[in-house]
Amino acid sequence: MSILARDPRTGLLGGAAMTGNLCVGAWVLWGDSRTGIAATQGEKPSTIWADEAFDLLRADQDAQHVVDQVTAGDHGSAWRQMSLLCRSGTTGLFTGEENRDWKGALVEDDLIVAGNTLSGRAVVEAARDAFLGTTGLMVDRLLAGLRAAAAAGGDSRGIMSASLLAISDDEPPLDVRIDWSETPIEALSALIERARRPDYARWVSGLPVRTDPERHQEGAPS
Repeated sequence: MSILARDPRTGLLGGAAMTGNLCVGAWVLWGDSRTGIAATQGEKPSTIWADEAFDLLRADQDAQHVVDQVTAGDHGSAWRQMSLLCRSGTTGLFTGEENRDWKGALVEDDLIVAGNTLSGRAVVEAARDAFLGTTGLMVDRLLAGLRAAAAAGGDSRGIMSASLLAISDDEPPLDVRIDWSETPIEALSALIERARRPDYARWVSGLPVRTDPERHQEGAPS
């Protein structure tokens, strides 16, 4: 299951994912702050679709049109699923028919929740409701979505791994993942709290970003 979201005020793009398999962070969430954020998942997820989609988004800001182009050229697409959230806010979805139930997606303004091999539709509904009902930082809202989805039944196989990605032109990317754990969402939350500690946050604040590619001086802790 994955959640993709966009902050319409700042342009920040974020995503979170969890699965009943290993290493979800290595093959589900992808992002490019210049174009959008994507989740590629399913029985046999594509690790190629996202790059193709980001290339196409440079010329075509209609995310659904881009998803249609990317998936149509893949003869194995029936075993795959894709969500795409464009920097401008458009959304694109694809769910191949060979993915295991429950499979599908929910879309709101600046938000996509999608999944397959889930315990039921209630999983994506819970993730959506928790994200929309939580205030504060994007990261905290994404974590709330994962927790609610897990509580609603999550992946029908159980949950082995979890990941979170946040990208922006103005901030260094946050790309954290738990490749295997008996409690991956809790472990992911603990890892994010470590990343928020003042010494690490201060160091990250000095890294270059797209709006300041030569930055090298550390700032105040965030």
